[in-house]
Amino acid sequence: MRLVDSSGDLSGEMEVDAFRRLFPLRYYERHLAESIRPDGRPLGMARDTTLALGAVSSADGSALAKIGSTTMLAAIKMEVMTPSAESPDEGCIAIEFHMPPICSPIVRPGRPAEAAVVVSKQLSDTILSSGMIDLKELALVNADGALFDAALLSAVAAFSHLQIPVVSLNDKGKIVAFTEEGDTVGKLEKEAVNKEKRKLTLGNIPFSLTCTLHKKHILADPSSEEESIMETLVTVVMDSSDRLVSFYKPGGPALAYTSLVTDCVRLTRQRMKELEKILDEAFSGMEVD
Repeated sequence: MRLVDSSGDLSGEMEVDAFRRLFPLRYYERHLAESIRPDGRPLGMARDTTLALGAVSSADGSALAKIGSTTMLAAIKMEVMTPSAESPDEGCIAIEFHMPPICSPIVRPGRPAEAAVVVSKQLSDTILSSGMIDLKELALVNADGALFDAALLSAVAAFSHLQIPVVSLNDKGKIVAFTEEGDTVGKLEKEAVNKEKRKLTLGNIPFSLTCTLHKKHILADPSSEEESIMETLVTVVMDSSDRLVSFYKPGGPALAYTSLVTDCVRLTRQRMKELEKILDEAFSGMEVD
């Protein structure tokens, strides 16, 4: 925190803070007129982003993603299941997206957050349309805007980190997985189907960027304050082959003109390159360790 040298400086700071709380939209519009945001970022710049793989030791694949203060933990747990009659050669996806009260003041104890349902559905649709499979659960640690972007990034990283366990048949004819100690639940009847753990082969990987729209301005990777003030959100999802996976606009007063859509897609392409580099660096760090 900056030291205050005089009562005049302190009074000025208090006036600015009061103006921000009483007239948040006018406060932001003054910054937008200068093409800058209150946190010092240019309008099209995302917040600092980090990835940590293997954050949950008991999971088959996991990752901790941070976009600014928004923190998302993704953990994948693989389970033996009976496939459906309609898709006998396919597994299934079960997504649990949690927003505990500690993550944000807008979440109330004993009451599910509205955003959790929306993000869970949007995440499921995106992963299915992108070929991502068998995601078990997601847990939100801290919420400060762009929830879907952090959720998708942590899910993608967790899938990339995922190792499919060794499985075989036990004496009851059920498929079982080897434990870390190399044993299985029950006596083995046949040799292991796969001799060692293996990585899941992923297709085109989806990446997303959420923007807020206000008049002629586009703010990339908004904070929770910006989301609440600007009202209109747009999320663009593109995959690693440069294909547009989805364009999501859940209402809001701003209209999605062709020029705005084009600019949002352009910003997403830039963001996708940043996220691909972050993902590669996370895996390079694991190999060094």
